[in-house]
Amino acid sequence: MGRTRSTDVLIVGAGPVGLSAAAELRRRGVGCRLVDRLPARLPYAKAVGIQPRTLEIWDRMGLARTVLEAAVPMLGQLIHVNGREVARIDLELPPEVPYGFAALPQYETERLLEEYVAGLGTTVERGTELVSFAQDADGVTARLRTATTGTGSGSDSDSGADSGAEEELRVGYLIGCDGAHSTVRKGLGLGFEGGAFPEEYMLGDVEADWDLPYGYGLRSTHRADDGSTDDLLVCIPLPGTGRYRMSMTVPPELSSQGPPQGDGVAHGLEGDRAPELSHIQAVVDRLAPVPTRLTHLRWSSVFRISHRIVDRYGDGRVFVAGDAAHIHPPTGAQGMNTGIQDACNLAWKLALVVRGEAGPALLAGYDAERRPVGEEVVGRTVRHATQGMEADPEAPATLILREAQLLVAYRDGPLGGHPYGPDDAPQPGDRAPDCAGLAAPIAAYPLRLLDVLRGRTGHVLLLYADKPADLVRAAEAGAVVATAVGGDRPSTVAVLAREAGDVRGEMGGEVPAYRDAAGEFARIYRPEGPTGFLVRPDGQLGARFPLAGTAAALTGYLAALSVPAS
Repeated sequence: MGRTRSTDVLIVGAGPVGLSAAAELRRRGVGCRLVDRLPARLPYAKAVGIQPRTLEIWDRMGLARTVLEAAVPMLGQLIHVNGREVARIDLELPPEVPYGFAALPQYETERLLEEYVAGLGTTVERGTELVSFAQDADGVTARLRTATTGTGSGSDSDSGADSGAEEELRVGYLIGCDGAHSTVRKGLGLGFEGGAFPEEYMLGDVEADWDLPYGYGLRSTHRADDGSTDDLLVCIPLPGTGRYRMSMTVPPELSSQGPPQGDGVAHGLEGDRAPELSHIQAVVDRLAPVPTRLTHLRWSSVFRISHRIVDRYGDGRVFVAGDAAHIHPPTGAQGMNTGIQDACNLAWKLALVVRGEAGPALLAGYDAERRPVGEEVVGRTVRHATQGMEADPEAPATLILREAQLLVAYRDGPLGGHPYGPDDAPQPGDRAPDCAGLAAPIAAYPLRLLDVLRGRTGHVLLLYADKPADLVRAAEAGAVVATAVGGDRPSTVAVLAREAGDVRGEMGGEVPAYRDAAGEFARIYRPEGPTGFLVRPDGQLGARFPLAGTAAALTGYLAALSVPAS
């Protein structure tokens, strides 16, 4: 066995979730190693939907433009039942939301994230699996094995390298992003309660010569006389002419007719059976709204679906995220995006703790904030898979916002803070919404709030007042937060109403100033007088407070960070 090496964080699993965790840690200066037991990325279009909230997160990282250039838009979905169109869902969002829905094969998402992480100095150590780990009060000792012969068949498979060199690694923290059959989850002994759907499905990446509306998916079903669904076809557009990822129930000749193997979790791709183009064509012939011929089958697989969630998202210095923590039907493209937000939520907290700028108690907020989100996602996707999205009781506009993951909020979490102002305005724990129409003294074009936040890795303090003179109090606000949070000094940004003025002069020339020229910030955030907004590193609001009462208003949030307020 090789000698012990050390780093701040070990991440197991280099899918979109593990790569996101590495990206968020590395851009905050935290050292990490990222291992994956597969020798290369799998060339499969498994998770393909990218939600607007994920694009907002990637925008702050500086990655959104690269993703937009590679993806295709998801504009809506056509719903057909027994050969008749019964609904058309248009994925329309309020104008202040900066991004729409997108689709991109998972292997492309992984490639872009991997290149981003490599630019920060971390490469994926492929062919390397976690064998075991043990934690104590000071850290985690992990045993890794690097393959020399043999490889596993998939990211969720239980089998790994046949043999190889072993290494013992000492780290501060361990994050398991290693899928539905997670070694980390099993090693922690976490509960993973739930169930499995009896049906088996097949996936295929194909091209179709139909003329369906650009950017629209298709869900076509056949209902029996008793109202049950006995045939299913779901098609999601992918980059390329006429290219779709199609999913459907398997024909009898491809059914395993048996219980799941290994750990009993029936979820993910099963590599022992590959549907042929004729299998997929037969379903399309039955359920497609127009006759079409399929060609260019890039890959296909049989898969099964379970719905499970862990009883806690971590224990001590070890955490799980993504499919290692929650699995559910792929309806609504929620899984990968939920996992990416898991990673973002955990990484900024972990970075503060590793750098000594927050106490370890902050890490308990990961489970407190993210597990309720996971529970809601699992429940909603199961309902949609069994009843259809069109049967959801929520108003369509609200449901689309929820599917976009723009309604994720932590008001009841340990960092929720005290509300201030109108209850239906953005409050502590809510997403900090974007807005347009900001003006800067030199820029000749309007900016968005995302432009102001992009690239910043810590808390950002937004200050609003009608007149430049009112922002003098911002000096007090910035000093209180900077002193309390220490090295995670917030970037202070002054945001005004429509009135122009020499804000930087009023503030001593040290504070970046933007004017709310279009009144959009005031309309969306609804400040009541001079108001401060503390934006967390994950883009959620940490605090909302009157500038006159800054110190008292921030004490609760800072205490929740387990950093003493001065």
